[in-house]
Amino acid sequence: MGEDLSSATTSVTLRVGDLAGEWDRTGLIPLDLLRELGAEGRLCAEVPEQYGGWGLSSMHSGAYTAHVGGLCSSLRSVMTSQGMAAWTIQRLGTAEQSAAHLPRLTGGALAAVGFSEPGAGSDLAAMTTTVRREGDAVVVDGHKKWVTAAHYADLLVIVGRHEDGAVAVVVPADTPGVRIERIADPLGCRAAGHADVHLDGVRLPADSVLGGHGLPPALLVTTALAYGRMSVAWGCVGILRACLAAATAHAAGREQFGRPLAEHQLVAGHLADLYTAEQVAARVCEHASRCWDEGSPDQVVATVLAKHVAATQAARGAATAVQVLASAGSRDGHAVARAYRDAKLMEIIEGSNELCRLMLAQHALSAPGAP
Repeated sequence: MGEDLSSATTSVTLRVGDLAGEWDRTGLIPLDLLRELGAEGRLCAEVPEQYGGWGLSSMHSGAYTAHVGGLCSSLRSVMTSQGMAAWTIQRLGTAEQSAAHLPRLTGGALAAVGFSEPGAGSDLAAMTTTVRREGDAVVVDGHKKWVTAAHYADLLVIVGRHEDGAVAVVVPADTPGVRIERIADPLGCRAAGHADVHLDGVRLPADSVLGGHGLPPALLVTTALAYGRMSVAWGCVGILRACLAAATAHAAGREQFGRPLAEHQLVAGHLADLYTAEQVAARVCEHASRCWDEGSPDQVVATVLAKHVAATQAARGAATAVQVLASAGSRDGHAVARAYRDAKLMEIIEGSNELCRLMLAQHALSAPGAP
């Protein structure tokens, strides 16, 4: 890695400062800041050094992601989007496509990945976006919803149907036929640049298709979403750490009935629950990252487990933090109020809680010793 991880986290901390609340209220992160972070490789830390990235392991990338998630979930969401685009290009693209696109993503260009559609959320097999060949070109038609970071993006990685399978295609955001429509006032991660993407007869060179051939939709989506799920899971650890820090500081400094809140047993119980949630989420994410770094066959289920557990714990933990801070944490822009909204969104994106539970149930039924 080109930079020590501690200096990297310090640098991001200084740049975010106390601005996360303002970004949340205005719904925007300064574009210049995002481009600066991108040009320093800070938005996709696992990209190999040969392409200008840091080449971090999943474990080290997770620690960095948790740190950013504790500062600002909107910034972490942009980072997740950038990393997921890079991961998809790396995993599905040719060596030439990686060499063409990855240096852009570590050089200041911003990216977003489009999966969901008006009629295809978790059921991505129902997607209707098409990528069809026309001579030495491909034409993309479709409508993607709730594309994180699309408002900021220079490149869009769009998943669509192609012949009997599915493909991912790299679409410059300024291509004729692309229209990006920002989502106003989302519940959480308000500054993450969520947008709908409309693609109307978008004509591109044939080599814009990653790998140049179709894959089964489930395999393509699972491959692309894996990185996003890990990033979201570690980001939830950051949310929990921020909530725990805010709740313990408030409970230790605020007095009620002549003694600190933390000395009241029911409040102390909330603090214990928050600490437990952070520890559980961190341990399950560490396990999943070890599976990634070791190439374990358990990587897929460990990733789904980490995303599900961390998101669930973050949503509950953020609610607990709001309860401890009461009116002090209930104003718009406060760290725990922001966490409360952001964490709820984490239970929905990159595979909803319900979908994760179904996948985990299927794994349990297929495990050795299952009936």
